[in-house]
Amino acid sequence: MIAQATVQQILSRIDILDIIGGWVKLKKRGTNYLGLCPFHNERTPSFTVSPAKEIFKCFGCGKSGNSISFLMEHEKFTYVEALRWLANKYNIEIEETAVSPEVVLQQQAAESLQIINAFAQKFFAEQLLTEDGKDIALSYLHQRGFTDAIIQKFGIGYSPDKRDAFATTAISKQYNKDLLLKSGLVANRNEQLVDNYRDRIIFPIHNVTGKVIGFGARLIKSNDKAPKYINTPENDIYVKSKILYGLYFARQSVDRADECLLVEGYTDVVSLSQGGIENVVASGGTSLTQDQLRLIKKYTKNLTIIYDGDGAGVKAALRGLDMALEEGLNVKLVLIPDKEDPDSYLQKVGADAFREYVANNKKDVVLFQLEVSLKDAGTDAAKKSEVVNQVAQTIAKIDKAEDFTKQQDYIRQCSQVLNIDEAGFTNLVNKFIRNRISKEEAKIPFEEAKALEEYAANETGQSYDDQTFNLLFKDELQEREIARVLLEHGTKEWNGQLIAEYMMKELPEEELMENKTVLSFIHEYKALMAQHKSVDKAFFIYHTDPTLSTLAVSLLQFPYEESAHWKSDKSSATGYQPSLFKQDYKSFMRMIHEEGKDELSGFLKTQKDTTHEEVISAVNYLKLRKVRRLMLQNQADLEKAAPEQQMTLLLTHQHLKGMEIELTKSIGTVVIR
Repeated sequence: MIAQATVQQILSRIDILDIIGGWVKLKKRGTNYLGLCPFHNERTPSFTVSPAKEIFKCFGCGKSGNSISFLMEHEKFTYVEALRWLANKYNIEIEETAVSPEVVLQQQAAESLQIINAFAQKFFAEQLLTEDGKDIALSYLHQRGFTDAIIQKFGIGYSPDKRDAFATTAISKQYNKDLLLKSGLVANRNEQLVDNYRDRIIFPIHNVTGKVIGFGARLIKSNDKAPKYINTPENDIYVKSKILYGLYFARQSVDRADECLLVEGYTDVVSLSQGGIENVVASGGTSLTQDQLRLIKKYTKNLTIIYDGDGAGVKAALRGLDMALEEGLNVKLVLIPDKEDPDSYLQKVGADAFREYVANNKKDVVLFQLEVSLKDAGTDAAKKSEVVNQVAQTIAKIDKAEDFTKQQDYIRQCSQVLNIDEAGFTNLVNKFIRNRISKEEAKIPFEEAKALEEYAANETGQSYDDQTFNLLFKDELQEREIARVLLEHGTKEWNGQLIAEYMMKELPEEELMENKTVLSFIHEYKALMAQHKSVDKAFFIYHTDPTLSTLAVSLLQFPYEESAHWKSDKSSATGYQPSLFKQDYKSFMRMIHEEGKDELSGFLKTQKDTTHEEVISAVNYLKLRKVRRLMLQNQADLEKAAPEQQMTLLLTHQHLKGMEIELTKSIGTVVIR
């Protein structure tokens, strides 16, 4: 793990304008910066970056966060990957926490393999431009229709037809022999290191951060005795089941298009990318794995498989279908006609016609599988029964909670194709669902399984009336207001003490807090205060707990303050309190942000310090909630009380009512007497 001291050093160096500015063209607008959102297509800029608060917010799609969450969302990094990326950007040496010697050796081996692969990729790229490389390999690539620009983009190279050209060069550079063997670049022949990829086109394979982790080597000349492709053997950094070729280059296009095109071969990816179809990756000739599907799901839920139209292509396309449905992916299938592959078909018809063909020939994979299976079954009743069970099992893999409509639609369509009763088919699908759940629950300890059962039993779908919903919504907003005031003003001094100290003393019992994230925030804040540590916004904005980080960003993301005019002139008309309005003015702010309403400018941005009012309002609201709960309990006791106890309870009610009236006066809410 990365040492905490290194994490703090990284966080102290972060410049959000520097980070986001690498992907988004930003223009200064007041104290903030504005640009086109990288997460959705827009013509009018609504993506705002606040360097003072170290956060970003898009008023179009709603995405918000900090520098690290931007990298995680935009580049699909994990938290640790984002930290390592930032450390590399700012030349910060990463210090690891104490780990076992075995882990240290594994990390060192992985880093060494990456260094060797980077050296090898450069070597092969240089060999492509030698006299032999141009005559043999580069001319072959040009004949296949690949341009120099696309060759350079993907780092394609050439391994010369010599026994030990690479091995000799690597040894002369003092690379470790054992690691060279482990990388798969060389082999041991009679105690001599020889090149493993002789006379082949070399396709570097990158991970999602762009580092070369392996190679695919393709024969140039036909040779029945040698395999067409040789791939890197699995090692510390290359696990083929977790890799998709071309993902590093395609990830942003997949994200923007909200669709991933999956092909089989390296040349298919390169060819389509050259034709402007960049949201494409390859499985490298292996069956789809769960890890590969999860990689795709990080960027999109829409997967379109483009394979050859022959029998082998159909079977390859259908492999892994159940796993894709379990992962919640929407899978379509396109089969290339005329015994072509995606590369040759694109070269034949051109990029525009290829796009049109893909768009017009997408088949639903579940229904296609059903058609193929029925065709194979013919008139055999037993085989048709197997098909019914098979498709029911496939549909049962769909997560009912997430895709209930999709599951029901498949049941309806498949029962029509199979010409069977829909209700009976539904029962069969449900049977397989129950079997699957039973197997999953068998893996869970009894207590957890019981809790899951009770939770499922309570999912009644009960709806609330408007009044109840408004009360719940109001409580939610006011709890968040407590956290916001602490975050914005906690370190300010007021009446000889910190505002945070005052609030912690004045807040009623924590069990009144229903928002678990806010409660966790308050616990964390208290812990820092107990350790006499300074609590700044950045600590929570970049908190390792994503729920706390998200909370902090959402509380700080409003770029304007309400003015005294708004409070005096508008609150009665709208029914909003300023503290509540802060949490619910997205559409209003977007109107101002995009249209620049001059007539509303008088109600924005005031120099008046409203800290005192905000603190009192936030604390008093929770006090009011406690008083009202005590009143409800007192009322319940009164209904069951003996005559001699009723007077005491009535006096208690009057006292609580008086407290309620006083508190609501300071807050500005209405109490029905």
